[in-house]
Amino acid sequence: MFRFAVTTRTAVRRSRARCRGAGVLALCASGAALLALVPPSARAAPSGQGAPSAHAAPARPTPQIYEPPAGSGHTAARRHTGPEIHRFLTWFYGTHGPDRVQREHFVSDLLKRKQARHPDRDVLLCAQNTPQDIEVGPVTTAQSAGVGWATVTAHWADGTASSATAYVALDSHPIELHDVVCAQ
Repeated sequence: MFRFAVTTRTAVRRSRARCRGAGVLALCASGAALLALVPPSARAAPSGQGAPSAHAAPARPTPQIYEPPAGSGHTAARRHTGPEIHRFLTWFYGTHGPDRVQREHFVSDLLKRKQARHPDRDVLLCAQNTPQDIEVGPVTTAQSAGVGWATVTAHWADGTASSATAYVALDSHPIELHDVVCAQ
């Protein structure tokens, strides 16, 4: 395009030089013929339309979101939210505690090792028996620590209740129970 624009300017200059004696009509005709050859994208906007006015509303900025180059092997990690963690813990604990499949697939290796060290009690429920009901409290997330947690309260047949704090790593995929700390 640059070469075409230079050639067009040179042709206009030459036609002006030739047309000086022939008059304004010849100059206008050659200029119009050359302008017809220039693609619309290369033409300047008419004055008053090309530049934004000082009183015009500023354009709304488009948010820039970083995405790693395709094929780089890096993916933007999506972190779990408080409501997602609450849904997970409610599903995971259910009414009477997690089942065998949940314990196998949705528990961190840390908790599996902890359970192996304490075979006489359930480290996920902080108990030895099956509860009558389980409630999950509100979830707190700490983005800088990369973890979310909630108090899990188990209600027992004798009318007592016990609580534990369940931790979920925000960037675990799939979501899993990372650790449980029993209340004293």
